[in-house]
Amino acid sequence: MLDKSNVKTLEKVVIRFSGDSGDGMQLAGNIFSNVSAGVGNQISTFPDYPAEIRAPQGTLGGVSGFQVSIGKGVHTPGDQADVLVAMNPAALKQHAKFLKRGGVAIIDVDAFKKADLDKALYTTESPYTEVGLDPQQVVEVPLTSLVKEALADSGMDMKSITRCKNMCALGLVCWLFDRPLEAAENALKNKFAKKPAIFDANAKVLHAGYDYGHNTHAFVSTYRIESDTIRPGVYTDVNGNTATAWGLIMASEKSGMPLFLGSYPITPATDILHELAKRKDLGVKACQMEDEIAGVCSAIGASFAGNLGVTSTSGPGLALKSEAIGLAVMAELPLVIIDVQRGGPSTGLPTKTEQTDLMQAIYGRNGESPVAVVAAASPADCFDMAFEASRIAIEHTTPVILLTDGFIANGSTAWRIPEASEYPEIHPHYVTPDMKDKGWRPYLRDEKTKVRYIAVPGTEGFAHRLGGLEKDYNTSAISNDPENHELMVKVRQEKIDRIADNIAPLEVLGDADADTLLIGWGGTFGHLYTAVEELNAAGKKVAYAHFRHIRPLPANTADVINRYKKIIVAELNLGQFADYLQAKFPGKKLLRINKVQGQPFTVKEVVDGITKLMED
Repeated sequence: MLDKSNVKTLEKVVIRFSGDSGDGMQLAGNIFSNVSAGVGNQISTFPDYPAEIRAPQGTLGGVSGFQVSIGKGVHTPGDQADVLVAMNPAALKQHAKFLKRGGVAIIDVDAFKKADLDKALYTTESPYTEVGLDPQQVVEVPLTSLVKEALADSGMDMKSITRCKNMCALGLVCWLFDRPLEAAENALKNKFAKKPAIFDANAKVLHAGYDYGHNTHAFVSTYRIESDTIRPGVYTDVNGNTATAWGLIMASEKSGMPLFLGSYPITPATDILHELAKRKDLGVKACQMEDEIAGVCSAIGASFAGNLGVTSTSGPGLALKSEAIGLAVMAELPLVIIDVQRGGPSTGLPTKTEQTDLMQAIYGRNGESPVAVVAAASPADCFDMAFEASRIAIEHTTPVILLTDGFIANGSTAWRIPEASEYPEIHPHYVTPDMKDKGWRPYLRDEKTKVRYIAVPGTEGFAHRLGGLEKDYNTSAISNDPENHELMVKVRQEKIDRIADNIAPLEVLGDADADTLLIGWGGTFGHLYTAVEELNAAGKKVAYAHFRHIRPLPANTADVINRYKKIIVAELNLGQFADYLQAKFPGKKLLRINKVQGQPFTVKEVVDGITKLMED
């Protein structure tokens, strides 16, 4: 039993797991996150993958990291870690910079032999001081020896045995932060359901790591992490890609339209395809196509046939899909395009995060080709915004681009699984039987919303065809008339503009009496909101507006922006949203905080940036 007299209570804590790509750091981090969500903690995670595909073991290029913050009031994975778990010298060298001053580094001392240090390019005999750590910060644990001893009679080969040391480290961290091992064991059982011998080995070393901490008292104290008062329900941790897939399924259920995903694998969006491919039990059709163009074209065909057509990709794929998206604009079909943004241009930084596809999403097609654009704010919000993107696409018969990014797509948060009754019905804009006798045409539209009525192929009396050539507003026949073309261009734009009447107003958080407004969009929400909270707590009057609807903007956007003397836009690009807003509100001077490093903001960067701009 845990000695409760040596337990300290913390409001929140940040742990970073680091090791080789094959050391299972993502698995250990995910299980720890899931366990923490299950005991009522808020969580926010940041998996930090290397771009290299399995670099040589023990080298600097192959280090993989997973950072998680748990506790109360958690909105980000934390700027720096309280505890760093480093499985080898390369991991310590690459990630020591993420450890707080005074934080604790837990290392596998068995992996710190001279050959290991040489492989990680250490130049001194003092690896801890070389990376800027006080040796007193380092807790040396013989993880490899513990695993070998625990599995000596398992019959497993040495390579398989040493691969289990991530669970030994996890057991030690579970002991340190008072996490229940039963929940971790259940996660392992699900992971290795078809490999009972592997489960038994990992469960055994999990307990070995826990017992090592308990029996040796490697730390002065263990820690209890506080939990928020939470709404009753079933909670789990969910990453953004999984939440996106589930939000699409909910939209399919609420609209009565079968869900079809046509996609091509691309980092960091592929897990959406993986998740939906599992859901045949819910009627989902997920097809891996031969390329990006085939992916979007198959989704357009599915949409024309009466399905909720969806395609998922990242920035390079969005560029390839642009011509077909223009076809969906001309045909006025509901279509959802998910862009999980990554570092660019070209192949760029496939495993890193950015917000650099915004202008491509808004304008990146030939001709006047307006689409709706929305953006998710967090991993859990990916569910809501996937649902919202689908709702807008279906009810307004338009393509909708949903922007997420690598940070929230791979990162996870504690999420309450919702009830279906918490989400509204979605109403497709179908033809009605009486239209058959009233001169229905394919481009007949509701004059109030400008939304085209949809006839599913096979509906008796509504045979029709669509295409990429311009159509006459009145007859729906192909037309080259210049005045008609201008009319249709304006109608398609007006249809997008009128979506603003059917979306939530922009909400302002933070100090109600502030003269300074911070603006953000997409996956930066947690860092920007936390920065505003810290500034407010320090007596600085700052308000915060976060945009989830980009095109069109919420109807009250002008009212919000015009209330503030100083406006700061923070984003992970060189100012794309700021430029977009500046064009909409040319009379306002928009200040900027920008970062394009393939990494999310830190809260400190935002706090320092706002403080400087407020003082100028």
